Amino acid sequence: MFNTLILNIIDLVMHKLKILILAFYIFGFTQVALGFQGDQGDFRQFKGIVVENNTNKALVFASIEIKGTNISTISNTEGEFLLKVPLDMSDGVVNFSFLGHATKSLPLSQLSTEDNKIELDLSVTQLAEVNIKAPKDAKSLVMQVLSKKGENYLSDPTLMTAFYRETIKKRRRNVSLSEAVVTIHKAPYASSRQDAMELYKARKSTDYEKLDTVALKLQGGPFNTLYVDIMKYPEYIFGGASIDQYIFRYDRSTYIDDKLIYIIDFEQMPSLRDPLYKGKLYIDVEDKTLTSAVYELNITDKWLAARLFVRKKPANVDVWPTEVAYRVDYRSKNGKWYYSYSNVLLEFKVDWKDKLFNSVYSLTAEMAVTDWKKTTEGATLKSRDKIKRSIILSDAAVGFSDPDFWGEYNIIEPEKSIESAIKKIQRQLKRSDKNGAARK
Repeated sequence: MFNTLILNIIDLVMHKLKILILAFYIFGFTQVALGFQGDQGDFRQFKGIVVENNTNKALVFASIEIKGTNISTISNTEGEFLLKVPLDMSDGVVNFSFLGHATKSLPLSQLSTEDNKIELDLSVTQLAEVNIKAPKDAKSLVMQVLSKKGENYLSDPTLMTAFYRETIKKRRRNVSLSEAVVTIHKAPYASSRQDAMELYKARKSTDYEKLDTVALKLQGGPFNTLYVDIMKYPEYIFGGASIDQYIFRYDRSTYIDDKLIYIIDFEQMPSLRDPLYKGKLYIDVEDKTLTSAVYELNITDKWLAARLFVRKKPANVDVWPTEVAYRVDYRSKNGKWYYSYSNVLLEFKVDWKDKLFNSVYSLTAEMAVTDWKKTTEGATLKSRDKIKRSIILSDAAVGFSDPDFWGEYNIIEPEKSIESAIKKIQRQLKRSDKNGAARK
């Protein structure tokens, strides 16, 4: 009997990202205790859905923010959003935006507390043949963007409040759900100092019966999404000579907030056998800034890809990734851009040699910055308060039962599938408690 099966994901991007570790544990793993604190404030909340005007298709990960403030949230995979606003903010304007669509601005006074339907118009243009702001070579534009990160992105230490969600599925069934509110101590983009985080609130629920004998856990927690911030950590994908291993091409252009955005495709050179990355970069031509990036691991060979992730496993099981995808979005305020949202999708096949069918597990982690403010260099986080980069969100007893748990904090609205899974997990826990009491 093997005690553990551990899949360490140490190189999220360009084989160097050493904080993302996918762990499979046979029962008996160590828990990490997490706490929470804080008082709830007075706020109003607005619920709704963001869709494309012509097709009525839900827009996933659309941005919702109060203009002129740092208050924001993100729509979920069904296009639904929940925005919490302080009671003393009565005359604000809400901006709804999505890549390739025209931004819509609405006064708070025009929003109802429930059932808001926000329709965004598609805005796509052909790539301009001539633009004096953009070099002819797409790679040169990418290098210009990377070289200007200290100038165009936050130059002061910043305290960010962020909401983190981590979901584990076995095939299409949700089996483990974790959520947390964290404070990010964001270092200036020009600084070599890494970001730090502290936990404010957290909750989790897991249905271990649906995981068979293997429990899936994600080590690193919120750090998995934070380190997808390409502009803060460009060395993990385009650093040094690695940028020369990619081919960059202009795709098309679009407008976001009346700004011309060039979309650049990138992929590894065909002669390379080791799996690198492919995807799209959304670049503001005028300011030379990266506004979004969507990319994935180019799995050229599943066994070569498995070497990036599998560090230790029993001899009677094969494990390999089938999909590894990332996204990061940025926002701007007062001429400075900053990390706003990111997500990570990991899908693996687990093939036990003594079982007829293999198992497919997927892990989705996402984090959205919902508020931020500048701080000072002297306001550093003490070591004892920092979240460790190897953290595993624990099975906290608080569960998902308290509707007022998050108070005034903006969160990503749960998907219907997640809400259904929560109810099933809670029923299973109640049955387990009753059975345990009966045996006593």
